[in-house]
Amino acid sequence: MRILWLKSDLLLPLDKGGKLRTWNLLRHLARRHEITYLAFAGPNDAQGATEGMRQVAAHLETVPRVDPPKGSWRFYQDAALHLADPLPYAVGKYRSRAYRRRLEALLARDAFDLLICDFLVPAVNLPRRLPCPAVIFTHNVESEIWRRHAETEANRLKRFLYRTQYRRMLRFEARTLKRFDGVLVVSEADRESFDRIYPGSLREPAHVVPTGVETAFFTPTSSRPSSRRLVFTGSMDWLPNEDAMLFFVHEVLPLIRAEEPDATLSIVGRAPTPTVRKLAGEQGIHVTGGVDDVRPYIADAAVYVVPLRIGGGTRLKIFEAMAMGKAVVSTTVGAEGLPIGNGEHLLLADDPPGFARGVVSLLRDVGRRRQLESAARALVVEKYDWSAVAGGLEEVLIAAAGGAASREASDHTRVIRQCAPQNATLGASLLLTPPRAERRAATAAWGWGPTRK
Repeated sequence: MRILWLKSDLLLPLDKGGKLRTWNLLRHLARRHEITYLAFAGPNDAQGATEGMRQVAAHLETVPRVDPPKGSWRFYQDAALHLADPLPYAVGKYRSRAYRRRLEALLARDAFDLLICDFLVPAVNLPRRLPCPAVIFTHNVESEIWRRHAETEANRLKRFLYRTQYRRMLRFEARTLKRFDGVLVVSEADRESFDRIYPGSLREPAHVVPTGVETAFFTPTSSRPSSRRLVFTGSMDWLPNEDAMLFFVHEVLPLIRAEEPDATLSIVGRAPTPTVRKLAGEQGIHVTGGVDDVRPYIADAAVYVVPLRIGGGTRLKIFEAMAMGKAVVSTTVGAEGLPIGNGEHLLLADDPPGFARGVVSLLRDVGRRRQLESAARALVVEKYDWSAVAGGLEEVLIAAAGGAASREASDHTRVIRQCAPQNATLGASLLLTPPRAERRAATAAWGWGPTRK
């Protein structure tokens, strides 16, 4: 297939969960399909980031863009300019005439079998009509993230702003989902959320593309039995991650240290906000900023913590920790959408005392810790390596692109049978080339048939 893949940014460096998910799926799809990748690129994107994209895309198209650093006066100025915008800020700031013109030029020049909108954001630049089937790959239920921000925010002004963004995102998400022939989600929980929040909006039932992990890259490393090191990894300019660390440091960590005074915390991830950087001033807390490889930091930890209170989609960070054979303590939101069992593959707790008890129990009971580590690694190796996940995605995409083609083939087959019934089998076999036959099988299996807009 010829696939046009739309995203707001380049994938390298692989420092965000969404980038990692897309990279690993594209890496497998690129072996069998011709992918054109369209994204914004900024002056701070390294040359290697552009060149590296050739590994997952046959053709790379970029549109120049400059983002003000989060927390800077230009960032707040830009946000203020969007206060009256009917679009949510997270979407409206990516509205771009240059991106739309490049997209329209590509659609006019090349005959694509399928367009994929990766995340909700690129949809703001879609033309009114598309010449090919289109699928949106949602890594989160975006409106739910903003709703949870509003629910957990104590400051009245911020809570008002979050509620405003939530309502705008709710409208934009509902309107956007209706445009696509197919919707991909990363968990059953997200599929259920879409059905509950936007009943009747999706043309076809959403399909789940589960989270995966590169099990040959993230390999087991046992911590010392006496280790009291805790670790959290993630993009630290993402508000849910910032909130998680503030919650953990201020409300959970003191309870852990009351029982285990030597417990330390490493916060590992790109672009920590000023608020997160301040946490490094507290004893036993290390804020690394961006690192080339998160594995050494995970390897040194006795327990991997995921104290998220806000979020959507699924957390790749949990599968990475599990693949490295780490005991995980998470909130319910942190592990939302992942097919893992509390007490079997990790421990779940939502309130500070319960979370602290879970961490302390694993620090003290090495045997229980090793049991969770072993079960976690076994699960992801058996079921969630990226190669298996990508194979399922490929079937869905072939179905989405091939629905119209298979119906056309069926019409031609009926004509041949009417004209020459004795040669019906031969006629059908000649009409269906191997790729088209593959699309027919996938379309029948997944039940997707695109409607052109």
